[in-house]
Amino acid sequence: MITGKFPNLRLRRSRKNDWSRRLIEENSLSASDFILPIFIIEGKNKKQEVNSMPGVYRYTLDKINFVVDRAIKNGIPMIALFPYTNKKKKNKFGTEALNEDNLVCKALQSIKRKYKNEIGIMCDVALDPYTSHGHDGLFTNNYVLNDETVNILVKQSLLQAQMGCDVLAPSDMMDGRIGKIRKYLDKNGYKMTQILSYAVKYASSFYGPFRDAVGSKGFLKGDKKNYQMDFRNSNEALREVALDIKEGADMVMVKPGLPYLDIISSVKENFKIPVMAYQVSGEYSLLTNGVNKNLIDQNVILESLIAFKRAGANAIVSYYADRLDKILK
Repeated sequence: MITGKFPNLRLRRSRKNDWSRRLIEENSLSASDFILPIFIIEGKNKKQEVNSMPGVYRYTLDKINFVVDRAIKNGIPMIALFPYTNKKKKNKFGTEALNEDNLVCKALQSIKRKYKNEIGIMCDVALDPYTSHGHDGLFTNNYVLNDETVNILVKQSLLQAQMGCDVLAPSDMMDGRIGKIRKYLDKNGYKMTQILSYAVKYASSFYGPFRDAVGSKGFLKGDKKNYQMDFRNSNEALREVALDIKEGADMVMVKPGLPYLDIISSVKENFKIPVMAYQVSGEYSLLTNGVNKNLIDQNVILESLIAFKRAGANAIVSYYADRLDKILK
């Protein structure tokens, strides 16, 4: 309801000075609103820039402490690990996902050994970094099998929890996987390991640079439209979230971010559950290249991040999270 009438009411009065604008601002950002994704790679003493994501790097495990140290210093509450898997270790079953010596497991052990609980660690639960066909599960006759894939994801989840993962993040979009993962974790003594479900993950064209970053670019056979959500749908997103909450999800993710602010808002309004937004690789690269080429002002980065908070996101997975001291100034 609008009350008051011009000229007695002049909304510009409160916008005139910086102190006044800060006094009445409705949304703000701090380091606590961010999750920092980190790409990890095999080898030693490597810091590799991702070609399609300017300013984003892959790190070997001996280089990762520098990134984690900076994240802790800046007050970021959680990092997310994503492995670049050597193509020799990929196969149609994604068996590397269950290897206790894979990159993610070694990174978990290393980080937990050094930092204990100074910072949370989130891990992706899905097979796409490990499959030779690039899909999130077992792929037969151009279709990803649901139940058979879930049986593998359950084992992957327990392995990551055993290695020290704090927040498991199933991003595969298989039906029923949250409930089975929750029961299996509880049965094996990991009742306090959290689940952040990618409950609303759209079959989007914004993921391209990420696939480059994790080494799955060029491997994908077909597309993921038969298991990830149709970008034309919104009510379906609410059904997905409702199911995952009933199955035991502690938090939910909406992915991608900016094109789906309406979904973030709707999920928050309907369920009052912690909602995370993923500012995905395509969003990052579009913004960064626009700024680097002087097509847009660098303040668009802050503007885009505030949009997530305005929509109702509790936190944002963003590749800008390691530059917050400059962005939030």
